[in-house]
Amino acid sequence: MVQAEARRSVDMVGLMARTLSGIKPTGPLTLGRYLGAVRHWVDEQSSGEAFYFVADLHALTTVQEPGEVAARTVELATLLVAAGVDPQRGSTVFVQSHVRQHAEMTFMLECVTSFGELRRMTQFKDKSGEQDFVSGGLLTYPVLMAVDILLYGIERVPVGDDQRQHLELTRTIAQRFNSRYGDTFVLPEAVVPPVAARIKDLQDPTRKMSASSTAGPGVIDMLDPVDDIVKKIRRATTDTVGSVAYDAEKQPGVSNLLDILGACTDEDPEKLAERYDGYGQLKADCADAVLDVVRPIQDRYRELERSGAMSSLLADGAKHASGIAELAIRRAQANRGLWTG
Repeated sequence: MVQAEARRSVDMVGLMARTLSGIKPTGPLTLGRYLGAVRHWVDEQSSGEAFYFVADLHALTTVQEPGEVAARTVELATLLVAAGVDPQRGSTVFVQSHVRQHAEMTFMLECVTSFGELRRMTQFKDKSGEQDFVSGGLLTYPVLMAVDILLYGIERVPVGDDQRQHLELTRTIAQRFNSRYGDTFVLPEAVVPPVAARIKDLQDPTRKMSASSTAGPGVIDMLDPVDDIVKKIRRATTDTVGSVAYDAEKQPGVSNLLDILGACTDEDPEKLAERYDGYGQLKADCADAVLDVVRPIQDRYRELERSGAMSSLLADGAKHASGIAELAIRRAQANRGLWTG
């Protein structure tokens, strides 16, 4: 009975557009991450069934203080809802570790993934060379990433260039399992995501605005005090040219400010450049535009904190996600030959 219900749920995936996105709690939600990703998650909610989760298990591949992951998890989940990811619009918001099937399915799929495939993953090779202690989780976490997708029968996965290898591994794992044990998983296809704002560090516009920059002067955290945001933008690196032009190679700092202003106002950065003769007014307008975006999210974040609503919201999300994931894992267990009772 469970197996039949699971089969029907997968067969119906094609009838309902499902999207899934996760965010790792290893740093604050930056303005760059919000404009480049989260804002689009909010927009895509209306296109079908949407799942958004905080990938706290992924954060365990690096050494962190015991309470840090928990604090970041709650902060990020609250920010997602404050930014407009809305369960009332059909979105399911949950914490990865609260859906036990993610961890359970991972071991089963590790057993159909070769050591060589994991060892060749670019991120493992890069990150293992940077760390004194290389955990087994760093090697195997791409399987967990595959599980994140396969549990929910996601057909189309927006991926950037840095994630294509992970999706290819996901397809390889799913195909191998299906070939050995019968039709079990939907094979996800890569899709080109919408062009997102490429926001750079305000002090070093040659690299992206990243939470790994430890919230330095070039990084705007979505929860930064308003005065700090204004100061960071006023002190943003420009150049000695003296004129405003959208040219990422010759004037990367100015172009970054135009990108931020354009992303916040939904205007073309190149056309915006024509309005300015100097950097002062550009920075002032950029700061105003950023505050127009950030203030409502911060206000909503504080409301959610005061209300205490996030605990029940995340519990409801985990319950819904678990129901779908349980069908997938029971089908995989039955097809693999495990006794399911």
